[in-house]
Parts: sequence; structure tokens; C-alpha cells
Amino acid sequence: MDRKEKTLTGTLLFAVSTAVLGSLQYGYGIGVINAPQKVIEDHYIRVLELPERDRSANATEPVHADVTMYWSLSVSVFSLGGLVSSFFVGWVADKLGRIKAMMVVNTLAVIGALLMGLAPLGQAHALVIAGRLITGLYCGLSSGLVPIYIGEISPTALRGALGTLHQLAIVTGILISQIVGLEFILGSKTLWPVLLGLSGVPAVVQTVLLFFCPESPRYVFIKLGREEHSKQILKKLRGNYYDPSKDIEEMRREKEEAASEKKVSILQLFRSPNYRQPLLVSLVLHMSQQFSGINGIFYYSTNIFTNAGIGQPVYATIGVGAVNTVATIASLFLVEKAGRRSLYLIGLAGMCICAIIMTIALALLGSRDGMAYLCMVAIFLFVVFFEVGPGPIPWFIVAELFSQGPRPAAMAVSGFCNWTCNFIIGMCFQYIAEACGPYVFVIFAVLLFGFTVFTYFKVPETKGKSFEEITAEFRKKKLGGRKSTEMEYLGSSSEA
Repeated sequence: MDRKEKTLTGTLLFAVSTAVLGSLQYGYGIGVINAPQKVIEDHYIRVLELPERDRSANATEPVHADVTMYWSLSVSVFSLGGLVSSFFVGWVADKLGRIKAMMVVNTLAVIGALLMGLAPLGQAHALVIAGRLITGLYCGLSSGLVPIYIGEISPTALRGALGTLHQLAIVTGILISQIVGLEFILGSKTLWPVLLGLSGVPAVVQTVLLFFCPESPRYVFIKLGREEHSKQILKKLRGNYYDPSKDIEEMRREKEEAASEKKVSILQLFRSPNYRQPLLVSLVLHMSQQFSGINGIFYYSTNIFTNAGIGQPVYATIGVGAVNTVATIASLFLVEKAGRRSLYLIGLAGMCICAIIMTIALALLGSRDGMAYLCMVAIFLFVVFFEVGPGPIPWFIVAELFSQGPRPAAMAVSGFCNWTCNFIIGMCFQYIAEACGPYVFVIFAVLLFGFTVFTYFKVPETKGKSFEEITAEFRKKKLGGRKSTEMEYLGSSSEA
């Protein structure tokens, strides 16, 4: 591997850092609504002119049904927005280009933030729900555009590490929202609109910085046909002394292949047997990320810690966010050393074991000493194993599995799958937890075991491989008939 291909230039770092501001806002949007729940519910009660809640220590009065409904909509409509807009990622990315697309969708983020920030001036419940919906529409587009852009501007040797920054920015956004959402900071009854409105700040900053970022050289060459401009961008991203001929040749072959395929729509993506294997891998990886049980931890960790008898459960939840961020940073350095497939297997298997330990600890609470702390340790390790592989890898591996032609459609379908699974978990986990009690994580342990087996047999290693080489591996697997071996997945045999 040419050492120049591993060089992290200032331009490349600036472009990637600017792009992941959208991911930071995505993470902030996920976590910001949880901390101020009580104060926002109280505001809904006043706006709806309902009886005030009894705040005495022994009060058991449930929240009014209308407030519960509006609050549930305030939380879940975010995922609905992302689910709908994720289908348009490919169209927006190809129509406007990567840079202009990110600029345009930022208007949604600003509108959503303004609606939420100004909620106390009107019908707060309606404005918060509308703001969350529009913010979700933004996040559904951004969560697809950012990995596409990063994957296309990154050198092969750094593609995995830089792709992990998308997930790092998401978990950092979640952690920031947890901290600033504390009651003594911005989670108070007077400052909660500021807390929600701050979600638009990264969009404004990113829009300004995007004017100084280069467009994707792959988009410029393959979609616009500007070879010289693409060479200039590559030199800007890799360094003035970098020879872009290898990249240009790869893009030329990719362009020829895309031209022979014509434009790949979502319908063609499902119909074509050439895309069946990479599409299956992409969808299962995104399903494994959401159905691993991680959102059950993020959404209800405070409640789990409370039931486990942990003092100051809110701070324990922030501890989960901090561990989440540190583990993501660690995966940044591991992903190019150990490889995507290996880390994914380790992450899934580790989460499976932690889910079993959590089940045992929760089942034995009260009857055995130390079970509360065992449960807490299992939760922390569960989060660590998630960020080792299942957290960051699905977001950028889809861009690695598909060439330029089908890539936008594949990113759109994968994003839609991710958001759909996210919505299902968000809506159903609480009911499943109530029905299963301490044994709820048995379900996730079984799912994690199944995803581990699938990864072992079906997911190829993409570390250090060009888009063309990865596509050839799937083609080789298809042409290889019944005789599939582990070595085929690792690319040891010659191209078919």
C-alpha cells in the first residue's frame, strides 16, 4: 500500500469533519427529547388546560391520556420522518451532488429547530411534533448523504476509519444532549425550548463550512464527466504530489460499468440478481444494528438502572453515553487494523454474551448480592461491543459493497431499513419489556446469535479493497456455484 494513500491531509480532514456535523445533529436529535420529558409534559398539560399533576412524594396519579398520546408522537414522529425521507437519499444525492444536497437539506434542520424553539409561543404540542417530524426528515437524508460523501472522498486505506467518524459524531451528539439536558443546565421548565432549538446550530455551521469543501471526485467524474476537475479534487484531498491516475482508472472502469447498467433504480436493485447478495448483506447488517437491543439500552437505561437499585440512575445513563463515545473512538483505530468482518463478529458475539449476563443479573436481583453492579457492568460492556462493530460499520460498509451506479439506491434502501427497525424497537420495546420482565434480553440474545452466524457465512471482508474488487468478490461468489469457501469471501482466489 502506497504510504501516500494513508496520508490524512488538512483538506480531507476538514471535509470529513464538516460532513459529520450532520451526524452530530442526528445524534443530538435522538437524545435531546428524553431528558426534559417531565417538564415538556407539564407544559403540554398547561396548554391543553388539563388538571396539574400531583407532585407529592406518594402520588400515583397517571399522566392524562392526551398528554401521553402527544408525548408519544413527539418522540416517535422523529423516526417516521427519517423513515420517509431516507428513500429519497439517492435521488437527492444524484440530482444535486453531495455538497449541494447537504446544504439544501440543512434548511429542514433549521426549520425544525425554529418550530421547537418557538413552541412556548403557540400550541406547544403541535409545534414540537411538527418540529420533530421535520428534523426527522432532515436526519433521514443526512444519515445517508454523510456516509456517501465520506466514502467517496476517502482513500481506500482510510475509508473505514473515516467512515467510523459518522457513528462517532452520532454518539457524541447523544452524549451532548444528555449532558445539556440535565435540569440544572437546559432541561428546566424555562429553558427546554432552547435545548430543543439548539439542534439547528450544527446545520447553520455546516452550511457555511460546506462552501469550502470539495465535491466528491467520484461524482464529478462519473456523473458529470469532468475528468480534469476530478483530478484536481483528488490532488487537493490527497496532497499536491499525489498521482491520481490509479483512482481515475478505477473510476473510469466504474463509469463504464455504470453506463452499461444504466441508472439503477430501487426496483432494479431488488430485481437484478447481480445485487442480490450485497443487498441482502446490507439489509441484515442494518437490521442487526437496530435489533441488537442497543436502543432498548439507550431509551430505557435510566429505568433499568432504577430497577437494578443503582443510585443516581440519570448519571449512570450519562455514563453509558460516555462509554459509548470512548468505545467508538477505539473502533476508529481498530477498523483498519482488524477489518470490518472480524470486528463485526466480535461485536455481535460479545453483545450476545452480555445480553445473557444481563438477563441472569436482572432475574436474580434482590436474591443475590452484587447483581445490580453485575447488570451495570454488562450494560457498559454491551455498549462497548456495539461500538466495536455493529454501531459504525453498517453505515459505511454499504457504500463499499456497491459501485457508483447502484450505490445511491442501496444507501436509500438500507437507510429505510435502519429507520424502520429503529421505529419498531422504539414503539415495541416498552411493551415487550413489560410482558417479558427481566427476560426481555433473551430475545435479543437469540437475535444476536443468528446475526453472528449470518455474518460468519455471508459477510465479506472489505478492508483495503477498492469498490471494483469488492464487487468482483460478490460476482465470484455467484459464479462459484455451490462451492463456497471462507477464502472466497476474503478475496484470496482470482477474479471470475
